[in-house]
Amino acid sequence: MNGILYDARKVLAYERLRQLGEYAGKEASFTESLWAELLLDGELMTELMYYLDHHTLLDQVKCRGYALTDLYVWQMDRYNLIREIGKNTSGCNKEAMVLNAFRTMIDMKKDPDTYVERLTRGTGMDEL
Repeated sequence: MNGILYDARKVLAYERLRQLGEYAGKEASFTESLWAELLLDGELMTELMYYLDHHTLLDQVKCRGYALTDLYVWQMDRYNLIREIGKNTSGCNKEAMVLNAFRTMIDMKKDPDTYVERLTRGTGMDEL
């Protein structure tokens, strides 16, 4: 059995992420892709495990000064603007927005300039 590493914590996190994705209405392909990227980014994996345990974001990972909470709020603002309601209704799935925030952070770390522009330019109805 030399050389075999088994991290039960990651197996549990994977199962919980799949359940969260299902609850949030995400396609399995979204969740699988997100998991694959998280495996490559230890800092974001730590953030995910913290979220799964505490149902709040740790906010230690930052890209150009933006943390996951910033990306979550940005997701929420976009949701409210698209639906022209200005507040969060019961149809506003917070878990989906958290998962989107993780996906956005992964993408932002790969192409920060594009995402910083999106976050700072302001959004009008014709810019969505």
